[in-house]
Amino acid sequence: MNRVLIALSFVFFIACKQQHKETTKIAKVDTPKTIVTDAQDTFGIVIHGGAGTILKKNMTPEKEAEFRAKLTEAIRVGHTILKNGGTSLEAVEKTINILEDSPLFNSGKGAVFTNEGVNELDASIMDGNTLNAGAVAGVKTVKNPINLAKEVMLNSPHVLLSGKGAEAFAKEQNIELVDPSYFYTEHRMKALKQVKEKLKSKEANKTTAFYDPLIKDSKFGTVGCVALDKNGNLAAGTSTGGMTNKKWNRIGDSPIIGAGTYANNATCAVSSTGWGEYFIRGMVAYDVSAMIEYKGLSLQEATHEVIQKKLTKLGGTGGIIAIDNKGNVSMEFNTAGMYRATMNAEGELIVGIYNEEE
Repeated sequence: MNRVLIALSFVFFIACKQQHKETTKIAKVDTPKTIVTDAQDTFGIVIHGGAGTILKKNMTPEKEAEFRAKLTEAIRVGHTILKNGGTSLEAVEKTINILEDSPLFNSGKGAVFTNEGVNELDASIMDGNTLNAGAVAGVKTVKNPINLAKEVMLNSPHVLLSGKGAEAFAKEQNIELVDPSYFYTEHRMKALKQVKEKLKSKEANKTTAFYDPLIKDSKFGTVGCVALDKNGNLAAGTSTGGMTNKKWNRIGDSPIIGAGTYANNATCAVSSTGWGEYFIRGMVAYDVSAMIEYKGLSLQEATHEVIQKKLTKLGGTGGIIAIDNKGNVSMEFNTAGMYRATMNAEGELIVGIYNEEE
């Protein structure tokens, strides 16, 4: 009898020990200790400086170096903000400020000229956490339109203000104003004259003229930024001088929420650059988000579908930058090039200009 009791006790002990092992294993599987830490450390930023017929054969080494240096400077500003725990909105605004203050890009200081020889600036910004947004169109004296767009979002009941009304609001918000001559650059005036001459020589067939590479590329150069901060909040912003030789106070996609700019914490943040009329018709920025939300596509799948298929089928050209709520990024375009850069939480920097670059 004693032997039987001893044997049963031994079996019971082994069974309990085995069960303890299995329970321990299950507990380890159900306790993902690194996921929360990783989520807190995940952040990223992407910028663009316009898309179009950007060919290496047409670019001097000096000018290429200048573009790469400015893109690097801009994205490092935003990345530092995010790394130090700043918000995605702040990173987007301050990064775009660097690009707006550079004559290299078609925004702020480097804005193109209208048919009347003036500069009319557009910008928008969106908060992916609240879906709040602000935009301005056709302003002529605002040094940094993205700053005014942010004030519209934060300090007005509206989303989009234009022209003199937007500038009056800028004064109320103490936004920096400049004389319109601040925006004058010789190379932009030269571009306006070239486009006018091109159109004049083809008056008999204006449709053909409109598809001329010089005319098409007169729409490109817009700047934009999208970011994900450590709190998991997304933001997007876009700023532009619009289209060279534009008439009738034309407004493109850049200040249109859903076309040029969109951010939603549930999906992604997007900024567009290209032929604005097509981006408006396709609601391109929002469409990328919708593809993710309703079709379950990845960010890369969604941006490829929208730019390479849907936009191209419409006849539109340009590109987008995007970052999703997991920190994945995409820089998709259907043109020969797009000025672009991205940095992740590890500090890895990628700067690109031409189509063949990754």
